[in-house]
Amino acid sequence: MSRLEGLDLAETALGLLGRAGATLAVAESLTGGLVGAILTSVPGASASFRGGLVVYATDLKATLAAVPEDLLATEGPVSRQTAEAMAAGVRTRLGADWGLALTGVAGPEPQDEQPVGTVHVALSGPHGGDPQVRSMVFAGDRAEIRDAAAAAALQLVVQTLDPQAATTR
Repeated sequence: MSRLEGLDLAETALGLLGRAGATLAVAESLTGGLVGAILTSVPGASASFRGGLVVYATDLKATLAAVPEDLLATEGPVSRQTAEAMAAGVRTRLGADWGLALTGVAGPEPQDEQPVGTVHVALSGPHGGDPQVRSMVFAGDRAEIRDAAAAAALQLVVQTLDPQAATTR
């Protein structure tokens, strides 16, 4: 993802949130704050972006993002279920309408039997429905995997808030 592509996705996501009068919070693991940095690069982001948690260490997923410790013990820090719990936790903890979460393995080594490039992205919404979750495996070095994960997360927000807008991307 180029810087311009990231900014375009962030502008679109923030525009959709703004039109809906909604807010977003982010819990990031493998991206280490990259999504928050991209979002806050957009002028006026504070109208819709509440903030983010960087929960790189496994224990912080529990203490800060409210992921149940038993879930971390059974599913591990890199799983669809952990991403879902992170999204719900950050939404609640930061008082946002929407919670976005990313967990995965950027490399250079696999983690907990998960291959390098594994990414799980989840979006938890305000209406109590099932969270949207996407799991994928990206190729590339650490930077490329992190960039691809950030783009996938922002695309998930856009696709969820406006499925028609997503079809034009």
